[in-house]
Amino acid sequence: MENMQKQNETPASTEISFLNCIDLSNPDTQQSVSLLKQACLDCGFFYVTNHGISQEFMEEVFSQSRKFFELPLSEKMKVLRNEKHRGYTPVLDELLDPDNQIHVGDYKEGYYVGVELPEDDPEAHKPFYGPNVWPEDGILPGWRQTMEKFHQQALGVARAVARIIALALDLEADFFDEPEMLGHPIAVMRLLHYAGQISDPSKGLYGAGAHSDYGLITLLATDDVCGLQICKDKDAQPQVWEFVAPLKGAFIVNLGDMLERWSNCIFKSTLHRVLGNGQERYSIAYFVEPSHECLVECLPTCKSEKKPPKFPPIKCGTYLSQRYKDTHANLNVYNKHQS
Repeated sequence: MENMQKQNETPASTEISFLNCIDLSNPDTQQSVSLLKQACLDCGFFYVTNHGISQEFMEEVFSQSRKFFELPLSEKMKVLRNEKHRGYTPVLDELLDPDNQIHVGDYKEGYYVGVELPEDDPEAHKPFYGPNVWPEDGILPGWRQTMEKFHQQALGVARAVARIIALALDLEADFFDEPEMLGHPIAVMRLLHYAGQISDPSKGLYGAGAHSDYGLITLLATDDVCGLQICKDKDAQPQVWEFVAPLKGAFIVNLGDMLERWSNCIFKSTLHRVLGNGQERYSIAYFVEPSHECLVECLPTCKSEKKPPKFPPIKCGTYLSQRYKDTHANLNVYNKHQS
């Protein structure tokens, strides 16, 4: 890590104390609201503990994730992501920071799992909705069941966090529970594997290029390998990047661009990236967005005559589709693998 700090010419930290920790089992709701609000105003990142998903099950999900990524590439390409963003994403498929990643994309591979809907469901024609893509059960027995269970449990955690966020924005606690919001969400889980490439920012080589997330919030579960960095002030010159240390049993939660729009920039969607240090690294990101039809417009508690809305209203589905299109490779580049 010392070498990476020299290349960036910015200080880095592996301390965990600079992120607030929200304990979902804490009966003192006001304390949780206060800690979360402070984090959202400061850096948009915080830890969530005692979230109700057992450590034993978390370890099983990571074990199953490793089993998939250890498969031969030819096997993984059989479940290549489709136009609904379900399935496998190869190394270099995603380009998050085109200004600095001049020659190549992210040195990571992934696997998308969304809300499962049958093809004949009236909602299945919409982007990000529909049936998932699954490896054959004979190759990875029980894999689908494990991932579906985690997807459902993580959504429960996200809804609990969203209730605290609503209170921090002076809204009713159930504001985000409405059907057009997290009642019928676009919830996308992404298994991630960084194979051990050593990042070199001076050459534009990253595990994941600098970016902010697109949606409402993201839950991130990681193994014990450090790699995630955040930049609290994206406009600073030079940018200062700090490491976020893994915390066993916790989710690292960050706010997305959609919540920044909703809150009129009161809450921050923070720039972050992943640097590889030569060690293999696994993580699971769970992206939580409202439904397609949800109109994202400035919240009544976040605007005034002196602080009018900074963004026009936009439908969630329209916004997300464009952001994914901007950062992922055209599927036509993989035609040679299909036979």
